[in-house]
Amino acid sequence: MGKITLIKISFIALVIAICTTSCVSKKDIIYVQDIDTALSDSQSSKYDAVITSDDILKIIVTSENMESVQPFNQVVSPVVNQELSIRSQETLQSYLVDDEGFINYPLLGKIKASGYTRIELQDYLKNEMLKYVKDAVVDVRILNYKITLLGEVNRPGTYKVDDNRITLLQALGLAGDLTVYGRRDNILVLRDMNGIQTSTRVDLTSADFIYSPFYYLNQNDTIIVEPNGAQIQASGFNRNISVYVSIASLLLTTVVVFSNLNK
Repeated sequence: MGKITLIKISFIALVIAICTTSCVSKKDIIYVQDIDTALSDSQSSKYDAVITSDDILKIIVTSENMESVQPFNQVVSPVVNQELSIRSQETLQSYLVDDEGFINYPLLGKIKASGYTRIELQDYLKNEMLKYVKDAVVDVRILNYKITLLGEVNRPGTYKVDDNRITLLQALGLAGDLTVYGRRDNILVLRDMNGIQTSTRVDLTSADFIYSPFYYLNQNDTIIVEPNGAQIQASGFNRNISVYVSIASLLLTTVVVFSNLNK
């Protein structure tokens, strides 16, 4: 066997070893592969976030006669910077939901908020305001509605959700999607439910996940994307790359020595 042939064989063997540590199957990276068999109305579009303790609420009340609802729209006193003579813009008062689930609201007093959806709280407040104003329109928003994405995503971090409504796929979109090495069939979602930490695993390669109660994310949910086998193997390869280089050098040296002996 010639010197060049032995070198080629050694090189090919090394390339095969490297490739087998990092290949990813196509079926492992395609989302909702059986979506055509899923029902189009399988998930309600009427999802609304449920208010919980430690939520910060912004409540805006409007009416044809804005003066009549002014007591319900408390504003934070603007701050004046004496050095720059700048007056900060007035902002509406926000309301922290306490540990018992209550907020203190102008005129109405202590109001139970935890456990209500935003729309339910809006309707409740509107009904309570009837004694003061007949045509009040109430809008409730959760100001600190946020989610956290960690692991094999392109932009891990915590993201604020202004719409107070987001699906798991939309959340992954905010984080720049999963990397090619993220496990799409085993997404971990951590959720606090009434002070109890719960978790579930979601398979994004199957359309069945749209039936899951974790299809829509709640405020403060944490999504963790684990690495797949290829990434774990690749990480091991990267850690041992110096070993592979040494082996390759030894093989080539051996080939050269035997070739010289056979001359």
